[in-house]
Amino acid sequence: MISWLNHVAIAVPDLKKASAQYAALGATVSEQQDLQEHGVAVVFVTFPNTKIELLHPLDENSPIAGFLEKNPRGGVHHLCFEVENLDAASRKVAEIGVRILGNGSPKIGAHGKPVVFLNPSDFQGTLLEFEQM
Repeated sequence: MISWLNHVAIAVPDLKKASAQYAALGATVSEQQDLQEHGVAVVFVTFPNTKIELLHPLDENSPIAGFLEKNPRGGVHHLCFEVENLDAASRKVAEIGVRILGNGSPKIGAHGKPVVFLNPSDFQGTLLEFEQM
C-alpha cells in the first residue's frame, strides 16, 4: 500500500532563510510555489533518496499559520507517503478507523497529483499525507 517516503514537510517562519540554509549546504532547492487551495507557499529541497518540503503560510487563514503560532520557530509538520492507488488507500485507512481530513475527497498537491491528509489524532499524533503515484 505505502510504497515510498516522498517527503518530510517542515513549517518555517521564514521561507527564504530556510531555503538559503539548505542551498548553502549544497542541496538542490526549487523555486517557490504558491498553492492557493492549501493556503501555503512551498519550496522543495531535493536529496538523492527523498525530499523536504518547506511550508510557509500564504495568509493568516492558512493552517500553517496556526501551526507556526503554536510553534514559532517552525517544525516538522507532516510525512508524505506515495501510494499506488489513492482510492484503495483511503478505503483501507477508513477500515482501520483512521479519518481523512476535510471532506474526505482528494485535493491536488504540490506535485500536481491527488493527495489526502490523515487525521493525526487517529495515527499516533502524526499528520500523514498520501500522494497518488
